[in-house]
Order: sequence, then structure tokens, then C-alpha cells
Amino acid sequence: MESDVKKLLEGVRDGSVSIDDALLQLKLSPFEDIGYAKVDLHRKIRQGAAEVIYGAGKTPEQIAGIAAAMIAHGQNRILITRMSPEAAAYVEQTVELDYRPLSRVGIVGGFPEADGIGKVVIATGGTSDMAVAEEAALTAEVLGSEVVRLYDVGVSGVHRLLSHMELIMDASVIIAIAGMEGALASVVGGLADCPVIAVPTSVGYGASFGGVSALLSMLNSCASGVSVVNIDNGFGAGYLANRINHMEVKK
Repeated sequence: MESDVKKLLEGVRDGSVSIDDALLQLKLSPFEDIGYAKVDLHRKIRQGAAEVIYGAGKTPEQIAGIAAAMIAHGQNRILITRMSPEAAAYVEQTVELDYRPLSRVGIVGGFPEADGIGKVVIATGGTSDMAVAEEAALTAEVLGSEVVRLYDVGVSGVHRLLSHMELIMDASVIIAIAGMEGALASVVGGLADCPVIAVPTSVGYGASFGGVSALLSMLNSCASGVSVVNIDNGFGAGYLANRINHMEVKK
């Protein structure tokens, strides 16, 4: 994924952007202090993706204020995670918001055209993992990746997963999401020829310890090429998957 800095410098090189205009963009304040938040305005320049608003723990007014600051500085697409329905109802009074209740994700500015090197495949152990999976899927899609969803393909009926081997082998990165004992990540890791991001979920009976059992299973996976994010962290998995899906050779 090309950063805005690279695009800016390429614009200077090909003459579409003047040196003075480029210098002005780089000199602009890297953040705006709005009292309760310091909005990072240069993250898209540094990393290729703008700051994401984490909605949990913030009031609806704070979420709306942060979004307004981002929009005022030219950010035309905003992702808000862990957003309550009450916050969504408030924010959509001021901006056009696409709110997804299952994943608790809010999107301002819609989805871009996918421009990754391949597809991000998201597989879940069961239907109960869909909330986390949708957080991952929407994150990757908002950042510009094409996502393929394979839901309810857990190891208790592994034939369901094996019936999608063409998609598994065609992926540029796979997110394996499961609770209970978290075995799906190891199975996928043993089949795929691409990076696998494992997401343990808090789905499971008492001894699953709120996802800790799945987390430990995934951390101890014997399959090579499997990395693990935190319990229920669909956003982190989707963000990382998009990064992988936009890798380019550094010259």
C-alpha cells in the first residue's frame, strides 16, 4: 500500500505537484488537539491508512467530535470500531454513517475499490464467531482489500473447510477466527501457502476461560506461518491482513 508521502513525492517528480504545495502538506500540523483527543492527522501520510476511531469508552459526542476534526482536515473515509447503537444514532445526525450492528462498526465515506495484490479470506469456526469476523472483514474492506468470507467451517466438520480448498490456496492472506479450543488456525495453517492470522474468540464453555484456551492453543500451533492477535481482536487481524495484502517490493 503506497503511503501518501510516496504519492506526494512522485507527484513532485512528475510535475503534477509543485514543491511548494508538497512542502505545505508536509508542514501542516501532524495532529489537532480538541481537548479530549489529539487527532493524528499524519497517520495516513506515514502509514497509508488514516487513524481509526475506537468507539468503546468514548461518548457519542466525543466520537462525533473526532470524526468532525478528521473530516475538516480532508479525511473522506473514517472507520469507527466497537461503536454502540446509541453512539451510531447520535453520529449519524451529523454525518452519513453506515452502521453494522453485528460487528459494531461504523463507516463514513463508504468502501474504496479493492486494490490489494490478492484476496483476504476470512474463515470462522462457527456462526458465533461472526461478530469478530465481520469486524475483521469490514476493516480490511474499508482499507482497500477484497474479502472472501467462509463462515462456519470449523474442525468439528472439517469437510466444510476442505470443500473450499481452491479459495484457501488462492488467498494472499487468511484470517482464521475460532473460539472453543481454537483448532481452526492450526488446520488452516497446515493447508495454506500464505500467512495465516489467528484470532481467538471468547466463544466457548466454562473452561475456555473467555477465549484464553483458544489463545493458548493458537500461540502453541505447530503449523508454521501462523501469527496470533488478541482475543476478539477482529480489527487488528483485518488491519494486519490488509497490510500484508498491500505489500510491495521496497526499492
